[in-house]
Amino acid sequence: MRKLIVLFLLVGAVATQASAKLNVVTTTEDLADIARQVGGSLVTVSSLVTGNRDPHFLEARPGFMSRVRNANLFIAIGLNLEVGYERAILQGSGNSKVQIGASGHLYASEGVPVVEKPSSVSRAQGDIHPDGNPHIWLDPYNARIMATNIANAMIRLDPSNANTYLRNLSSFQSKVDVAMFGEALVQKYGAQKLWDLSNSGDLIERLRAAGDYDRLGGWARKMAPHRGKAIVAYHRTWSYFVKRFGLRVAAELEPKPGIPPTPGHLATVTRIMKEQIVRVILHETYYSTGAAKSVAAQTGAKVVVAPPSVGADRAAKDYISLMDTIVNRLAEAL
Repeated sequence: MRKLIVLFLLVGAVATQASAKLNVVTTTEDLADIARQVGGSLVTVSSLVTGNRDPHFLEARPGFMSRVRNANLFIAIGLNLEVGYERAILQGSGNSKVQIGASGHLYASEGVPVVEKPSSVSRAQGDIHPDGNPHIWLDPYNARIMATNIANAMIRLDPSNANTYLRNLSSFQSKVDVAMFGEALVQKYGAQKLWDLSNSGDLIERLRAAGDYDRLGGWARKMAPHRGKAIVAYHRTWSYFVKRFGLRVAAELEPKPGIPPTPGHLATVTRIMKEQIVRVILHETYYSTGAAKSVAAQTGAKVVVAPPSVGADRAAKDYISLMDTIVNRLAEAL
């Protein structure tokens, strides 16, 4: 009888362990959405930073530490985006499994081609990131890489469900591919070929030469007529987006990253916009639009307020709708 009870308890423990979901905590809503897409029903996910909040700044509150205490996987962007609070939250959680370098810790930026990496760093340059611009998720190609990193981390922690994570990863990447290029073009060329052409800057020209430009759909088609156009930004949030879609940033309202606009700098921006006929100021939802509206009044430009993260706008409910919202608002204004 005692042996049967022990066997029953062991079987029950194994079954409970097998059915337990991975508890995933992310820094941003963007990471949380991708983690949900990849993890599906096998994970529970929460984020520390809400979508309509600047992810550079977060207070390391006890409530955050408590949430991380029970996490199996902690996912951050990296590239020093969370440098002001990540380590304090992790250490305060007392969870050894998710400390930096542990198997339950992931920087989703691993393997992402980083832009704006400075050769040297000083406070005189403003709040720059020594490892490069961290706003990587605003390029859909990077979102595919981030999803792969997240899938690999989940498989590392839960190898018995590897096939499910891989299926979910493939499904998410396929959604991004079709949203970027349109289904017809993906079916003809394959997603990787299209991304290779986009990465090299040859996509539009190759499609025109092949007589396939009319097959192009999605975000790439909406932004294609605006390649080469200039915009003004508030912060260096949009660098990856701009590079992906062939735009250029003529100026930023911040004189240096993290430094509020000054009258003298805004006068310079106004002059640049008039000289280069810049028609749009692309602005994040969580910064004051006062300076942008002032410059727009002097130049005739439009201020396009767009969500830089999932949850920063009611329209940006997930990653796909986030990119839809940015592309649609900007394309209409340009």
